[in-house]
Amino acid sequence: MTTSDGKPGTPEVTDEGAVEVTESDELEAAPEKKFSWSRLVAFVILPLVALLLGAAAGFLRWEDSSRRDADTARIDAVATARDATVALLSYQPDTVEKDLNAARDRLTGDFLDAYTQLVNTVVIPGAKEKKISALATVPAAASVSAKPDHAVVLLFVDQTVTVGTDAPTNTTSSVRVTLDKISGHWLIAGFDPI
Repeated sequence: MTTSDGKPGTPEVTDEGAVEVTESDELEAAPEKKFSWSRLVAFVILPLVALLLGAAAGFLRWEDSSRRDADTARIDAVATARDATVALLSYQPDTVEKDLNAARDRLTGDFLDAYTQLVNTVVIPGAKEKKISALATVPAAASVSAKPDHAVVLLFVDQTVTVGTDAPTNTTSSVRVTLDKISGHWLIAGFDPI
């Protein structure tokens, strides 16, 4: 309440003995704002919990997607390694050039260059001259590691080689095959006997 001159006044006693309260007293007597748990929950804790739940859901979705991609890569890489290894190590003397050159389409990088040189200088001439045939099988294979664009596979390879009319000879070996995914296709980048 203000005085007649417009300035905040002090309590005045009226004729009836009641005390009149001025505006300055009302401000002082106004209740203090109390801490409100409901406001804290509504404006701080709930949004924070929603943010954390959203982040956790996003992370779990990403993790699930990554695992599925790795599982798909693992399955595809093992199948490709099996098929490509059979193609690389199997040929007949009459079709050796066609067989082994077709297998080159499954290779990449330095291994492609090394394989091409080996088959052109040693394997193809030897197979034609000595009537050598080879048949490879992969009885077991396992993924060592797999990412969406790179994988390592362990293969157990059985190869039967026949020279002319001699009795066939069997060899068993283990091979560590490294694959890279290029343009959507798994290609062998390394072929290391163990």
